[in-house]
Amino acid sequence: MVIAAVLLLLNTYPLLVSEDLVFRSKASTLQSSVSVMVYSLSGLDRLNEENVTAAMAVVEETGLSRILVTDNAGKILYDTRETGSAVGEYTFYTEVVQALLGNDAFTCNYQSGAFRSRASSPVLYQNQIIGAVYAYEYDTEQAALLEGLQGNLLRLSASIGVVVLGLSLLLSRALTGKISQLLTAIQQVREGAYSHRAEIRGRDEIAQIGQEFNSLTDRLQVTENARRRFVSDASHELKTPLAAIRLLTDSILQTENIDPDTTREFVADIGAEAERLSRITEDLLRLTRLDSGVLDPPVRVDVLPVLEQVMRMMCLVAQEKRVDLTYEASGECTVLATRDEIHQVIYNLTDNGVKYTGAGGAVQVSLRRESQWVVLSVADNGPGVPEADLPRIFERFYRVDKARSRAAGGTGLGLSIVSDTVKKRGGMVEAENRRQGGAVFTVRWPWKGEDEG
Repeated sequence: MVIAAVLLLLNTYPLLVSEDLVFRSKASTLQSSVSVMVYSLSGLDRLNEENVTAAMAVVEETGLSRILVTDNAGKILYDTRETGSAVGEYTFYTEVVQALLGNDAFTCNYQSGAFRSRASSPVLYQNQIIGAVYAYEYDTEQAALLEGLQGNLLRLSASIGVVVLGLSLLLSRALTGKISQLLTAIQQVREGAYSHRAEIRGRDEIAQIGQEFNSLTDRLQVTENARRRFVSDASHELKTPLAAIRLLTDSILQTENIDPDTTREFVADIGAEAERLSRITEDLLRLTRLDSGVLDPPVRVDVLPVLEQVMRMMCLVAQEKRVDLTYEASGECTVLATRDEIHQVIYNLTDNGVKYTGAGGAVQVSLRRESQWVVLSVADNGPGVPEADLPRIFERFYRVDKARSRAAGGTGLGLSIVSDTVKKRGGMVEAENRRQGGAVFTVRWPWKGEDEG
């Protein structure tokens, strides 16, 4: 539409300007010629055919199509038309009437391939109107030039229109092709084919959208894979205690004359499996809250009192397992979080260390401030973590030794909760093996001093 508007302007404005220039040129030229003829008649006190003819004989050839001279009544005294001369007749041309009223008149129009120009002026003697001079020009030469210009503009516009149309079709096909590829990719992904990619080449905006779309589908695929693995692992973890509870209840119901001690043992096992099921459910709910971003507003928390509380709780557990649990703290260790979150992180890491350290082992917990970080480390001298498993140790339901983990009562979610909780508050957590044996888990929170507000 823009190109069409430009072409329309190209085919109208130059022609209108050229036509106006011709009109002005005609007005100037024709009125000058009429003025010369009026001047040649200005010395006569009255006009008649003889003196007008004699006066007009000395006027140079002007090339006009027709010249009329009339008296003050409009009677034609002189006419240059070769055929059908109107001498002796009266004329009522508008221009002649205007001249006899004392006005100069000029009209010009363009039609049928010719410029038709008319001009007239009064002839005065002692300020009295004694007649009028009328000139008419029929010009086809300049009209031919104007038509040639119009033809050239039309041909130029047609050429430009063809080129623009071709480019428009080419560009629109390329553009719609890319959009079609992107729509196809969106439909594929919407139907669940997260591995589908939009192969859009180029560096334009559509190609950039395609790249962003591919990046988004990569993340969707990773999320979907994680979701499927999580659902599979969660169902498996929930199925195991449920199956155990069902087996134990069936054993009680199907066994006749079961003794009280055996019944009590079965019920105790059912209680343990129910407690394990409850722990898994609680951990899943906690992870769901972390994923949804539903967190309590953070406050400044001093980590040391929380650490001391956890150590008092875990001390009895460590004594039962004959594990030496010690801790040390130094520096001002305040972070922006909630007390429950700090407690959960310290408890999970310490509980893991105590569970997987054999009798006679040791677990050391340290809390310190390093520059702008508050650092918590939990180290043990247990079997450590295989190097191949270290990158996945914080994944949900991931266990290095599944049988041993279940025997220890773990849900496979503790380290995931630690990692997600710390990261939600701008911190980081990592795990590595110690040279002297065992593993060490290190948590870093951003330090929040009183002077920081």
